[in-house]
Amino acid sequence: MIRNIIFSIFFFCGIGVISLIFLPSFFLPQKVVLLGGKLMGYWTGFCLKFFLAIKIEIKGKENIVSNERFFIASSHQSMFETFYLQTIFNSPVFILKKELTLIPIFGWYLKKIGSISIDRNKISRDNLDFFNDISKILNNTKRPLIIFPQGTRVLPNERPKFKKGASRIYEELNSVCLPVAINSGHVWPKKGSKQSKKTITISILKPISAGIPKDEFLKILENNIYSELNLLD
Repeated sequence: MIRNIIFSIFFFCGIGVISLIFLPSFFLPQKVVLLGGKLMGYWTGFCLKFFLAIKIEIKGKENIVSNERFFIASSHQSMFETFYLQTIFNSPVFILKKELTLIPIFGWYLKKIGSISIDRNKISRDNLDFFNDISKILNNTKRPLIIFPQGTRVLPNERPKFKKGASRIYEELNSVCLPVAINSGHVWPKKGSKQSKKTITISILKPISAGIPKDEFLKILENNIYSELNLLD
């Protein structure tokens, strides 16, 4: 319990300090704000290692696509991956809930770094144009898109069906998909206390090539990520 309290105090205070330091970056090029995002990722890793004695292991770095456009599809069990993956990949473009962009200061950062928001609770004109907008945005950047096909954070033992939106994005982008499996929920669950002296494994799987029928792609993606999570568990 004491470890959890100390971790939370230092982690959130650190995120707040970084946010304040980078406030002037709103008036500077986007790459300056992206640097702040990476610092938040490194701060996340430091706090986990220093206060909770967590080891972070990265497997499959050789699978990272380097010579063509790709997007990342990651499992989602905690806040960890939303921060830490920025230290592994080139400042990925996140798809996130519209409510997050309404948070003072933090929401401003999300907009400044080019995050793509969607209101999942209603059908709107903006949502209907969502998939076309993704292609337009990514055509103007070398940063990869990152999606969480489970749709929200889940418990480590949960295996919900992946959202069909992931296959729509795959079809729309017509690019390679890089699956990532992360067992962070064993350390930093969406509910309850954080655990200490454990290992978070980030497993970067073999890329899924473009051009596969979208329904077949979704089955392959889901099977690959869940098979890896079963091994990590």
